[in-house]
Amino acid sequence: MSADDATSPLHATYDHRFQDHPETAYVTLHATGFVGSDGICKVESEKPGTEVGLHPILGGDGKSACAGDMLLEALVGCAGVTLGQMATAMEIDLRNAAIRAEGDLDVRGMLGMSEHVPVGLQNICLCLSVSLSATA
Repeated sequence: MSADDATSPLHATYDHRFQDHPETAYVTLHATGFVGSDGICKVESEKPGTEVGLHPILGGDGKSACAGDMLLEALVGCAGVTLGQMATAMEIDLRNAAIRAEGDLDVRGMLGMSEHVPVGLQNICLCLSVSLSATA
């Protein structure tokens, strides 16, 4: 089956909008976290709790996280805990760190609107800003 044969309930709703204006199907998701001197990573979530729903670009109400948000939050959490624990193990005085993950999503892929558009997050970037005390 090709992407042209696949349909989803959302496909019909957004077919003309995304076909006529493909730039409206593209969104960059992001997540941020902070690691303190205790090595614990606090992931900043705009959507407290664990409810997962549609992203607003697909008609979601914005009150729940989308799966892409949660994936990036998990990546930030994993990187933050690893950073904190490795700093402790190596006896590095980590004052704090800020971690940001971003990923691009073109929803036409997950809606099966084009076999040329990949499904899922693309161009995932993880950025760390670290403050520590070190002596040479």
